[in-house]
Amino acid sequence: MPSLPALARRADAATRELLSRAARRAGWTPTVLAHPGYGSGGRVRVLGRVLLAPAAAHPEDRRAVPGWQRFLTLESAAAEVVVEVAGTRSVVRSDDDGLIDATLTLELPDVGALPVRLTAGERSSAAVVHLASPDAARGVVCDIDDTVLVTGIATPLRAAWRTFVLPMTRREPVPGMARLLRELTSGAPHVPVVYLSNGPWNLAGPLARFLEAHDFPPGALLLTDWGPTPTRWFRDGQAHKRASLQRLADDLPGVRWTLVGDTSEHDPALYGEFARARPDRVRAVLLRDTAAPARVEHLGSVPVVYGPDGDAIAAALPD
Repeated sequence: MPSLPALARRADAATRELLSRAARRAGWTPTVLAHPGYGSGGRVRVLGRVLLAPAAAHPEDRRAVPGWQRFLTLESAAAEVVVEVAGTRSVVRSDDDGLIDATLTLELPDVGALPVRLTAGERSSAAVVHLASPDAARGVVCDIDDTVLVTGIATPLRAAWRTFVLPMTRREPVPGMARLLRELTSGAPHVPVVYLSNGPWNLAGPLARFLEAHDFPPGALLLTDWGPTPTRWFRDGQAHKRASLQRLADDLPGVRWTLVGDTSEHDPALYGEFARARPDRVRAVLLRDTAAPARVEHLGSVPVVYGPDGDAIAAALPD
């Protein structure tokens, strides 16, 4: 007999299929949203999401709405999407949650922000793939909630208010964190930056604009889908981050990562686990800790730096 989460997943898929049929009869068509990806050495990871929307509307037109409205979307599964990048065209399909996560092998310029265009039906969306230098020796993986964006995960009601009610334009960055990340990416060309979060893809557009508005280094977004899975009522955030770190290690094999996070959730355990398993792939672990003064510890040969904000962490970094 299927588990309760598996039944919930089936019910979710059936409900979406029913709503999708009604929406299509009402004239709604697939709308694709392109998200920033990454690549290097002839391979790119293209990310996006396909929704159904009225012909005269686009989901990203609602820029200053409360967060909860961004969850009122209808994902389009198995939608055909044309990917145009570096002068080539490829056809991919969205998964059961409307997500596009495609790895393409093609001839690429050495480094830089490579434009990518996704087209579903008659609607298109553009983003960039951030190409790391093939000989990049360092990179940054950075959490979002309570690391670059003040959320207050430790106080659930306050976190829910900020996530679901406040528009992203009214959210606050963590002090000093943009300066810290710029320092970590300075002095070398095209250091890869990846913003890895358990936040939902529904907020990808506002998050990208928030990072740009507050002068964070440009980089790829790796978020999650919050729906039920065949084995869980709710997505496994730890599994998402664990799998993403392993994939980054495989996709960019020459990079040693600085892992940036906070102590309010599972970053210390997950980053520590990765550093113990792959110490050759970790330069440092940097953790925002608002409950204690700045300090430096070590996990084997990997320094672990704690501080209440980005400036305190930067000041405590070992030479």
